[in-house]
Amino acid sequence: MDEAAGQSEGKHRARGRPWSGLVLAAVALLLAVLVRGFVAEPRLIISDSMEPALTYGDRLLMEKVSYRLHPPRAGDIVVFEPLPEADRRGALRVEAHIKRVIALPGQVVQVREGQVLIDGQPLREPYVAEPPAYEWGPARVPEDMLFVLGDNRNASADSHVWGFLPRRNVLGRVGLRFWPPGRAGGL
Repeated sequence: MDEAAGQSEGKHRARGRPWSGLVLAAVALLLAVLVRGFVAEPRLIISDSMEPALTYGDRLLMEKVSYRLHPPRAGDIVVFEPLPEADRRGALRVEAHIKRVIALPGQVVQVREGQVLIDGQPLREPYVAEPPAYEWGPARVPEDMLFVLGDNRNASADSHVWGFLPRRNVLGRVGLRFWPPGRAGGL
């Protein structure tokens, strides 16, 4: 009797395994969708506008949690939905852009004589490829807006071209580069 019960239990377990595999796959898929939708997602650099910090072909992880806890900060590298003005003014037509936050709401920003000024003070920018060859401003950043620039100032369609970025367009913050391996790490 025990032997027959053991055989019956073994057959039942064998039949139950495909279901457990499907359940495991469904849970994994659900977790992947939730992570990508609410926590983090990969991004690919397809232009030189953020050189030298980010170069063509770099693969990044954009995290989506920080800005639920606090607003973007000056110096953050953000991923955002492009504005219609960006398309009309020569920016690459892509689903998202990546730039550095330079000025926050209430700050006065100006680009003059190759230098970015925030509230009249020169901004220290060790990450910039070369000084900007254009003039802009002065202008006060409106509430719920950001002023963003590419690190490759003279090869970037950014706030100096299409204006302020609405904070609602920000999708997340670049947290780390995971490819290429030799350049992997936090940003």
